[in-house]
Amino acid sequence: MSQFFQIHPDNPQARLIKQAADIFRDGGVVVYPTDSGYALGCQIGEKNALERIRNIRKLDEKHHFTLVCGNLAQASIYAKVDNTAYRLIKSHTPGPYTFILPATREVPRRLQHVKRRTIGLRIPDNRITQELVTEMNEPLMSVSLIMPGDDLPLSDPYDIRDTLEHSVDLIIDGGYCGIEATTVVDLEEEVPVLIRRGAGDPSVFDLD
Repeated sequence: MSQFFQIHPDNPQARLIKQAADIFRDGGVVVYPTDSGYALGCQIGEKNALERIRNIRKLDEKHHFTLVCGNLAQASIYAKVDNTAYRLIKSHTPGPYTFILPATREVPRRLQHVKRRTIGLRIPDNRITQELVTEMNEPLMSVSLIMPGDDLPLSDPYDIRDTLEHSVDLIIDGGYCGIEATTVVDLEEEVPVLIRRGAGDPSVFDLD
């Protein structure tokens, strides 16, 4: 049965953040809040945890995972960020955007897009997420918490506990954090390409 932490969204308890990070480091699968809904996450390189997440979400090997980072400097370790992409990301993060960029060699092959060798990166505007990533000193491997057959992510921590208490190691109750997915922007080329409209405003990238 999973653990259940109630963490204050504005003033996260340091003790609980550390305990949550330890669960990540031990190979755990964790439900945690972001600025665009709850997510399923695990530590980079944890193959068993990755497979557990795939099983929960019923995802195939082609699904694009996201690395949730604390800042642009950390994101630049895992993605090739040219000057144009750097300026765009810096201007609009933290925020509810996912950016598709060419992956560096630091990203495990199984996390990259099968054919394109790209990775999705996020820098969420959520204090709990920021504290977790800081404590981990590395990004979290993540997907939105959308259950098979559903169109929207789960949003109530108690509903999440009822659904997943036997499937994950920790559920973090960080209060309500929305149910709209991120706006996804492909920054592989010089001109940004809108992949999905979501919580972030796509007009800031001069997209139609």
